[in-house]
Amino acid sequence: MFLAVFCGQVAAHEGHDHGDAPPDGAVAAPRASSSSDRLELVAIARAGSLLIYLDRFGTNEPVTGATILAEGPDGKARAEPQPDGSYRLPARWSLTSGHHDLLLTVSDSGETDLFPLQLDIPEPAPAPAVASLGDAPAFARGLAGRLGGFGLAAAGAGAGFLAGILVTLLIHRPRRRLATAAMLAVAAAVAVAPEARSDEGHAHGPAGEAAAPVSGPSASGARDQARRGPDGAVFVPKPTQRILAIRTVVSEVATHRRAIELPGRVVPDPNGSGLVQTSVGGRLSPPPGGFPRLGTAVRKGDVLAYVNPPIQAIDASDMRQRQGELDQQIAIVERRLSRLEPLARSGAVAQAQLDEARLEIAGLRDRRAALDTSRREPEALIAPVDGVIAEANAVAGQMAQPTGMVFHIVDPDRLWIEALSFESLPGAPDASARLPSGQVLRLRFQGAGLADRNQAVPVHFSVEGGAGGLRIGQFVTVVASQSTERAGLALPRTSVVRSAGGQDLVYEHTGAERFEPREIRLQALDADRVYVASGLAAGRRVVTSGAELLNQVR
Repeated sequence: MFLAVFCGQVAAHEGHDHGDAPPDGAVAAPRASSSSDRLELVAIARAGSLLIYLDRFGTNEPVTGATILAEGPDGKARAEPQPDGSYRLPARWSLTSGHHDLLLTVSDSGETDLFPLQLDIPEPAPAPAVASLGDAPAFARGLAGRLGGFGLAAAGAGAGFLAGILVTLLIHRPRRRLATAAMLAVAAAVAVAPEARSDEGHAHGPAGEAAAPVSGPSASGARDQARRGPDGAVFVPKPTQRILAIRTVVSEVATHRRAIELPGRVVPDPNGSGLVQTSVGGRLSPPPGGFPRLGTAVRKGDVLAYVNPPIQAIDASDMRQRQGELDQQIAIVERRLSRLEPLARSGAVAQAQLDEARLEIAGLRDRRAALDTSRREPEALIAPVDGVIAEANAVAGQMAQPTGMVFHIVDPDRLWIEALSFESLPGAPDASARLPSGQVLRLRFQGAGLADRNQAVPVHFSVEGGAGGLRIGQFVTVVASQSTERAGLALPRTSVVRSAGGQDLVYEHTGAERFEPREIRLQALDADRVYVASGLAAGRRVVTSGAELLNQVR
């Protein structure tokens, strides 16, 4: 009896597998798509309704303000816009399996398009059969249903344990049969209680059979998943495309100038920057407001620091000796001047001698004052240009050398790009620069050097239209155009991704929810576009935004 109890239902019960599960990533909801020259439409059947996603055909941008009228098996109906940008159309007929034809009329921006759709609803999955216990008692069937979820190992262990207890009681303690019967009654009560525990959402009937899971056309919780097919194509449902912000552009043939890429770095404009250095060297001291901090805006003529020149012992001795000589000469001239003044009033001495004495004493006093000032007055370091403090090496008490830089002032709105060219570049009016972050800078050619630097010619460009966010010494890639032209396809750089093998590729939007990789060979065109030399034809929809995310779908 116990073998019947525990072996009646021991089929694989991992995750309640009642039949062949659909493959991982399979499309869960029936769908149909149609397109016109302007719009592309996808309809997905779900829970008795049609979810309609409407996008621009060329750019894949969602269309949210359209009017959609449908003619289907239930007659005419109007789709209502939803907060997520989709449209919901009542479709009770989608709960019935079979082939359904309907016609959608879409009005947008004063134009009307017709979209015929053919929607196939599959048959619902059949209910899986449950193994029967035959003529086993009712409590045995219930107990088997309760223990089936524990797997074959748990069922075998429980059967052996209870059988051992039963044999022991019957052989050694025949008078304890009443207790054995009580134990079996308790086990039967637990086994036949269908409401005791819900088995993860599977309702069990009175005979212990599991109800069939909801599937097929009536499944409301079905969820579509993006996946990559064996051929490398990527299936991305429309709701996922909205989340990833997938955008496309139609490739067109046009005439473009040839271009070359040059390594470059950001340098300051020589007329918009300046260095602050001391001429004699000495100990630094801050001005009344303190040393300016990095990034502080300064004006031409502002005092940034003071330098107190050091005085050596021998210099101090020479200065004291010179001061004594000047004091002695001043005293002598003062005494001579005091004698000449009364004589000049009486006419005994010419007025010219008195004037010469006065000029001589004035010169001696100026020299004496200058000597005192040179010992006490520090050198003021003044800003040579307007700008901001780009570098600062000032610390109170620091000894500054005459050739050492104390401050570097740069005007952030006047920056240049210095590129190295390995070939002749006779002017590049259409040059541009690309930063590692993707920022694009428009450049104007300023000039090229005649002397080689590391076997390359330095070329200078000025940054046009603002240089916010740049820093001195930052590396950039300069794309300089040439005079020769060629016809072909141009794509944004954001369209190009790398495959696992390192090949450049783009994703073509071949269907409403299908994207296929295309290997291409490209060349530089400018900072934000590339030239497609081969691998892609004109008139194809190419992903420009979200290509990196598509490349990660597996």
